[in-house]
Order: sequence, then structure tokens, then C-alpha cells
Amino acid sequence: MSPKLIVLLAIFSLQCLLALASDPDPVQDFCIPNPKYGAIRTARFTILPCKNSSEATTDDFVFSGMKSAGNFSETGLATIPVNPANFPGLNTLGMSFVRADLKAGAINPPHFHPRATEITHVVQGSVYSGFVDSSNRVFARVLEQGDVMIFPRGLAHFQMNVGDKPSTVFGSFNGQNPGSQKIPTAIFGSGIDDELLEKAFGLSPKQIGMLKRRFDPKRVS
Repeated sequence: MSPKLIVLLAIFSLQCLLALASDPDPVQDFCIPNPKYGAIRTARFTILPCKNSSEATTDDFVFSGMKSAGNFSETGLATIPVNPANFPGLNTLGMSFVRADLKAGAINPPHFHPRATEITHVVQGSVYSGFVDSSNRVFARVLEQGDVMIFPRGLAHFQMNVGDKPSTVFGSFNGQNPGSQKIPTAIFGSGIDDELLEKAFGLSPKQIGMLKRRFDPKRVS
């Protein structure tokens, strides 16, 4: 095989990988899901059949569900995810977003989004925010009202309200289904073998059991 052909094949392969690494490009102006038909699931995507564009209304492109905080968890975090499931106008446009509210001292624990980069904007409050890259270097600082920070796709990131008042953060993703996996829950709440966790973290069976009960409420003690 000639060197020129090898280079061309390498470029083609790279383009294919890049194409598979993001949401597919839309083939029309918009695609408002038609509730009359069920979703079509493939290996990588969930396809929602569109209703006729002539049936689309302004309401399909307006979302009013982020005016106030959502329901707070015991840890003081409330989130309102916004995606095509509750905002039809986002379908096929390659984006989604979230509102997060944190009570004073509350945290958004280390987690990552496997399918999207996030840009986060502090609407109010003081929020310690950051991420860890693949060399375990931490990029973090306290963000104040109006500050914006990027969390690269697939990297663990975190937030903590370090002020004495509630904080509000808006996050935007470059994918309509970014996915979210909290690291503590993924490790201790997923059913990984206890012995492996004991060896990986140098913890006793009792300590592993305590962590599993904390992060897996369905586990029977």
C-alpha cells in the first residue's frame, strides 16, 4: 500500500471518529417530536419522529420551567435538567442545559458527562468549581456572580457553595443527551465486587459496606 493511500485512510478514519463523537447534524430546520409515535432506539441514538413542521408552534421553542429552584435533596442540591424530553424544541439541535441551586455549604459531588462538554454560569452566589484532567491536575477556583467556566467532556468536575447564601448556576451542554454519572455512586452504588473495592481503596469490609449503604439506598443491610 502506498504511503499516500495510508495517509488518506488515516484522515478518513479520523473524520469518522470525529463524526461519531458528537450529535448527528440536523437535516432540517427543527424536529419537534410527535407524541403520536413512539421513539425508535438504535445502538447509539434514540430517534424521535418529527411532527409536520406546519404543526409547530411558538410554544414548542419556549421553556418556562427554570424560573425557580427544583426539589432539594438531603445534601442541599436541586437540579432541573432540560432536554428534548421536557423541552421539545431542543430535539436534534445538539444542546441541552440544567439549572442547579445549592444551599449554603451544599455540594454538587464529583461527576462527569460522557457525551458533552459543559459551560457553567454562576447566576448568583459564590461557588467553588473545578475539574480534574487525565493527568490528575486540578483546575479550580471560586466563581462569583457572572463568572463562566468550562468543564471538558468526560472529565470529573464538582461544585460547592462557599457563600452564606443560596447559589444558582446554569449549565449548558453541546449535546442533547450529555449523560451524567456521579463518581461516588458509580463506584460504591453500582454493585462492584466488595473484594475489588477493598483492594483498590485499602479499606476494610466494614468500611466498604458503610459506603455501599450510603450510596446505594436499595442495598439491604
